[in-house]
Amino acid sequence: MVKLTAELIQNSMQYINPVKDRELDLRGYKIPEIENLGATGDQFDTIDFSENDIRKLDGFPYLKRLKCLLMNNNRIVRIGQHLEEHIPNLESLVLTGNHIEELADLDPLVTLEKLSVLSLLHNPVTAKPHYRLYLVYKLPQLRLLDFRKIKMKEREEAKTLFKSKKGKELQKEISKRAKTFVPGGTLPNAPKRHSEQDARKIREAIAKASSLEEVERLQRLLQSGQIPGQEIQNGVYNGQNDSEAMEIGGGQ
Repeated sequence: MVKLTAELIQNSMQYINPVKDRELDLRGYKIPEIENLGATGDQFDTIDFSENDIRKLDGFPYLKRLKCLLMNNNRIVRIGQHLEEHIPNLESLVLTGNHIEELADLDPLVTLEKLSVLSLLHNPVTAKPHYRLYLVYKLPQLRLLDFRKIKMKEREEAKTLFKSKKGKELQKEISKRAKTFVPGGTLPNAPKRHSEQDARKIREAIAKASSLEEVERLQRLLQSGQIPGQEIQNGVYNGQNDSEAMEIGGGQ
């Protein structure tokens, strides 16, 4: 377990990623909490915290530039309040492979007015009744949820449900189930994580991609963590065609 220090930040890999954003790579250090990000000087569009041991999404200084947070395969059970005061321009949040359990635990995201891409794949909360409709209703600015485009039909269905008497009762019931976070408390076993070798192969494929569409597809696969033992071979996964690979990665 490694403390996130200014020295670690300064010595970590920094680069321009395939979508031309400046990215800071803090993957795989077993960092237990987010801290000392003031050392970044607010110079990054994307910060990758994947493969750490972070339990709560908070601890940010004011980072006006930050647009994308990759939090795959941590141990997050709680989202901090008032994130809009610290990361007001966040557009993409990937929480694949964490431990968020209740719909009400996601309510702090409501204040992030520019959040348009959210992934909660492989979190217990995705099995809750009305999961997708609840988030579509609470976060009307979302365009992609779990790498699936939100359709107008879903928006209308969510609005009809949660503005009804039944929906208002559902919201009250949901709000009662918000998790009380106990630091150091027992957490479920972490979900299976993809290997660094798999991630490296996807990054290599991104670098060789010949179109923006291919880059975006490969980025979705990398961010979602959904590559269980599969290898990239010229953009095709173990003989699967492109549409099947997109389904694995949560593509539209």
